Amino acid sequence: MDGLKVCILYELNEDETPSVEPERPARNGNGRNGHGKKVSRRRKLEHDRDEIFEALTRLGHQPFYHALDGKTSSLHALAKCDADLIFNLVESYAGDDTKDMNMAAYLDLLGVPYTGAGPHALHLAQDKSLAKKIFAFHGIQTPFFATSYLGRIDHAHDIKFPLIVKPASEDGSIGIDAGAVVTSVKELMERIHYVHEEFNSPALVEEYIEGREIYAAIWGSYEHAEVLPLIELDLSKLSKDAPRIACRDVKFNKETEAYKLTKSAPVEGLDEETSENIRSTAVAAYNALKLRDYGRIDMRLKKDGEVYVIEANPNPWLSAQAEFAMAAKAAGYNYAEMIAQIVSLALARNARHNKEAKPGAALARV
Repeated sequence: MDGLKVCILYELNEDETPSVEPERPARNGNGRNGHGKKVSRRRKLEHDRDEIFEALTRLGHQPFYHALDGKTSSLHALAKCDADLIFNLVESYAGDDTKDMNMAAYLDLLGVPYTGAGPHALHLAQDKSLAKKIFAFHGIQTPFFATSYLGRIDHAHDIKFPLIVKPASEDGSIGIDAGAVVTSVKELMERIHYVHEEFNSPALVEEYIEGREIYAAIWGSYEHAEVLPLIELDLSKLSKDAPRIACRDVKFNKETEAYKLTKSAPVEGLDEETSENIRSTAVAAYNALKLRDYGRIDMRLKKDGEVYVIEANPNPWLSAQAEFAMAAKAAGYNYAEMIAQIVSLALARNARHNKEAKPGAALARV
């Protein structure tokens, strides 16, 4: 596996020019494109692609960048990049966050191996309402919810206050702040209106689960999925009137009190039975949405030991300071070793797929 040509694929932000050297990309704000979609903002504070570039170099590979600028010329150039592997960091295309699945499908058409989730998983995980229905089908506990489109309700359980209201198809805590938790019909209607207007998105309304915020980093695929040491986002030091949620201030805004009072660290104080329940729940959710190579399942643990899946994150943030790398470190992997494992998993999965796709392979398995 030495000396692979690895293309680090990412999308350009609005005021960013393509990187050809491993320099730190610009840190910039975000806006909407002409279709009213939010530009992807998860990496506006930290960019993991340079860390990945450096790790791949240390591993003896030949990494290079390829930036998508929303023009077909960048797609055509990608088809000719002659990479042995695509390290896929794409979260949007032309400013549209819903098109990350289209990029994965395009890579499938090109027939080039790439890291992370396929188009099905990206679609299922992004549509949080659909994901929760799939969880329910598989017996995976998730908060009761309702989906509010402009002027109609698509799906509703018999939910009760307090509730949390958020965009149904955003990630990175976009649209989640202290006002997302509501305790009255008036607050609920105002928040639904805010989500519709601000994000041009259906509003996901779900029961607020009071409990510990637990993250399960997982790598592998299907029956070979492995849960890394569990990570907890400690929200206990937030002020009494602040909701215990992983909002934008907690995750990204370093100047805020909420950011300074919270931290992520390997979980402590869990008995083995509870830990195993969390791990098995996380793997069930990972497999239900067809995640592969690496992913993160976000959960809430109630005082009575019940585990609720909040959401699944394919291709989670790989910064050395992020929860996935934190879990890998707790498992004994340094950053370069973590990247090497993700590369190895993607290549092995692709090799299995190619072997099974050969004529007569299905007959041989019968």
